[in-house]
Amino acid sequence: MEEQILDAPSSVGARLNYAGFWIRFAAYIIDAIIITVVNVALSFALFGGSMFEAPETSGFFVQNLSYTFVSLVVGVLYFCGMESSSRQATLGKMGVGIKVGNSRGEKISFANAVGRYFAKILSAITLMIGFMMAGWDSKKQALHDKLASTYVFHA
Repeated sequence: MEEQILDAPSSVGARLNYAGFWIRFAAYIIDAIIITVVNVALSFALFGGSMFEAPETSGFFVQNLSYTFVSLVVGVLYFCGMESSSRQATLGKMGVGIKVGNSRGEKISFANAVGRYFAKILSAITLMIGFMMAGWDSKKQALHDKLASTYVFHA
């Protein structure tokens, strides 16, 4: 009869089922809708309807700059806060059943999520090729994932 140690650590790590480009794109569309609704609501709350008046209006530049700053803060709090939470996903990612994590699928820190968020600028300025890399990379990592050492995988 063979003895078995029940509490011995497994030598085989869990294999992540990486999420490719199209499912990540679908999650982003959901997130973009949510972020847009929040930003428009906040712009009305903070600036009234003046954000949507003609540019000749006094103070338009300052209001536009303020709106941009508010949008940036909302984006950072939404994406970084949710991706570094115990859920490891934004509402869009939850909707399609994917998560963001480290190489073992564990949650990432808020600082790591912030680095990933701003690394998306590089994914964008490469004519979006940085995002498309998730379609052909063996671990489905986009450029910003590689830079932040993160992975997107099916939950």
